[in-house]
Amino acid sequence: PNPPVVAMAQQPTIPRAGTFFVESDQQRANLERLQRREQQLAEVYSKNKALCFSGGAYQKTHPVKAARGRKDADVTLATPCVLGVADGVSQIEDFGIDASLLPKELLKHCETLGMEQLRPDAKDGAYRGPIPLVREAYERTSPTLGSTTLVLAVLDNSTRIHGKLHPMMAVISIGDCELLVLRRLHGHNSSLTPVFQTEMQRIDGHLQTPLQLARVDGRIDANFHDGITIEVIEKGSGLYMISAYEGDIVVMGSDGVFDNLFTDEVADIVNNVLRPGTTYPIEESMLAYAARRIVEACHAKTVAGPTGILPDAPIGRGGKVDDTACVVAEIVELGECTSGNWVQAGMPREYDEDEEEHGVMNFLRCGAVCNATDNGELDANGDGTSRRRSRRSKQRQPKESEEEESSSEEAEESHRGMCCVA
Repeated sequence: PNPPVVAMAQQPTIPRAGTFFVESDQQRANLERLQRREQQLAEVYSKNKALCFSGGAYQKTHPVKAARGRKDADVTLATPCVLGVADGVSQIEDFGIDASLLPKELLKHCETLGMEQLRPDAKDGAYRGPIPLVREAYERTSPTLGSTTLVLAVLDNSTRIHGKLHPMMAVISIGDCELLVLRRLHGHNSSLTPVFQTEMQRIDGHLQTPLQLARVDGRIDANFHDGITIEVIEKGSGLYMISAYEGDIVVMGSDGVFDNLFTDEVADIVNNVLRPGTTYPIEESMLAYAARRIVEACHAKTVAGPTGILPDAPIGRGGKVDDTACVVAEIVELGECTSGNWVQAGMPREYDEDEEEHGVMNFLRCGAVCNATDNGELDANGDGTSRRRSRRSKQRQPKESEEEESSSEEAEESHRGMCCVA
């Protein structure tokens, strides 16, 4: 008999459940603990150019959820100044509310406000930061009901350090969507390396209760009012300020991405699509293809291999059955703004000799180690909490030679190709 198959046969069934709405009092009690305020400046030589995003997105309902008749409530946004992923809370559908409406309206207003406040010809002082932007976007969604998690990235070209332009990316997160920044630390021909990652915000370590941006009526929460969500945005959100550099790759995803894939797996997929030496700026179709590869790899984690063993994931073997949305964007030089449209510069990226030689080594490396999960996850302790697992990297066996390493990489690439739909 094959021992791994026997072991799998003896494993208990992994409980699966959707995301739960978190009531007002429970959210307010956790705001101080969940709040994050971080700023990271990477002081390296820069060409002092204005920058913008160029990105693509992909999302897909997991076949299991589609068979249950659940609607895809994930929404993505990829514009020159704002990137976003919002993941509607599925339990809202039990009350006859379309779970996708609030996230759709929220990101639509974030896009409008971003264009008004961050375009090159915007009035001085129009942009006051990501928290006021998200607050105003939420207020504009009234009276739409729903609940959603959110991660939003804003590219701000107004920051100056020592009198020189220093573009910054401001990231605001509410809940368990995440953002990852990849950078070629050793020049154009080096691989993309993870340099920054946000943290998930989940209440009390429970599996289906992320911090949420909501508007509900008395059927769901008799104590709710819009001021609760304003408080969540202003006092409970994760806020990160990060130096932005031309050529950086930004990966944003719903919890279905980062609960199923380790950080180094995401980086491997992106490096497989955007190989070292890739011409800059990268075509948006290639960035969208990278997002698709990530989503398909997430769904592949829920399928057992030939031996009956489920693939390992940050939340446990087999990952989670979930709608999955991903945005992959490159930070590129900003061209001119004409007729309301932003135009990226068409010149290839230039690398400074010092940067080529020494790389960008003093950048923040922080990763999420929160191990609570969302729908389709492992209840490891049987009480709604999960055991601690590293989300940063999958354990890999040491390789004895370069030849073996090359063979392993080819096999891994082949496996990824089989998991993903081209």
